[in-house]
Amino acid sequence: MKKIKLLVGVLALLGLGGFAMLSYSDVFAEPEAIKSGLTVSPPNQKIILIPGESYYGSIKVSSPASSQKDVTYVVEVGSFSEHGREGRKDDYGTVDYTEKSAYNQMMDWIVLEKDGGVLSPNTSDIIPFVINVPEDAPAGGQYASLIVRDESSSDAVGNGVSIKSYMQILSIIYAEVAGETRDEGVILENSIPSFVLNSPLDATSRVRNNGNIHTDVSWTLQVWPLFSDEEICTNEEDPYTTLILPESEMYHVENCDLPMVGIFRAKQTVKIFGETSIVEKTVIVCPLWLLFIIIFAVTMLIIWLVMRSRARRETDEKA
Repeated sequence: MKKIKLLVGVLALLGLGGFAMLSYSDVFAEPEAIKSGLTVSPPNQKIILIPGESYYGSIKVSSPASSQKDVTYVVEVGSFSEHGREGRKDDYGTVDYTEKSAYNQMMDWIVLEKDGGVLSPNTSDIIPFVINVPEDAPAGGQYASLIVRDESSSDAVGNGVSIKSYMQILSIIYAEVAGETRDEGVILENSIPSFVLNSPLDATSRVRNNGNIHTDVSWTLQVWPLFSDEEICTNEEDPYTTLILPESEMYHVENCDLPMVGIFRAKQTVKIFGETSIVEKTVIVCPLWLLFIIIFAVTMLIIWLVMRSRARRETDEKA
């Protein structure tokens, strides 16, 4: 009887959980309008600014031919900074469009010549802008974002709750204000593990940009069998490279898929500004189940040797 009650209770909980999931899905359902597919080009641009002068540029906002209706959009200027970025190929950290700092002053220098419009399917608009650089603008990096928001999105309604959803995309401006810049980079960590239970091999590193200008950081990982020069994996010809902003730190993981068992040689090279760090390691790959077998076999061997030694000693004593 207790088992039946327990089963009924579990089924009831599962039913409530399913109802809750349906309710959540209804409330936060993505309205069709935010799938309009607006695009902005270029997605980012690197420019040079001269104190006391103006820079003229533009972005292009496009609506695809597959769009089902006209799209109303607005353009606004925001700041740009990154937090918690780990530098992986699929991780771009948390982007902040509102933070103000010494490196986001440019958002106040940008004037848009057009702040929105309406796009029919398969049409584009050019959005000109001008950056009026103050004469006392600090040398080094300045960052801003041009945010394009689809205003034609409709409400998502469910269970009496209405939520307005928007799609927004942006173009990032990475600017270098001419003058005295600091190119100071530090490689805080460059590490390859000596023992790996499962593939892939993860080589880690941490770098910090202590300068006042953005720069590229590059990682190269090469892996060979212990007694061969035929590379298992390498990105030496095309190192993974990403941008790091001034006075910020980045953690990165570079990986390589290896056979399930083996001994290998690995080398990771990290570069930032004029700094280079190279680390080389011999790496053993051994899965946990094989490790248990080896430990068990070694333990049995030790026990057998001890018992054999004891038996010999007893035999010698009797003789």
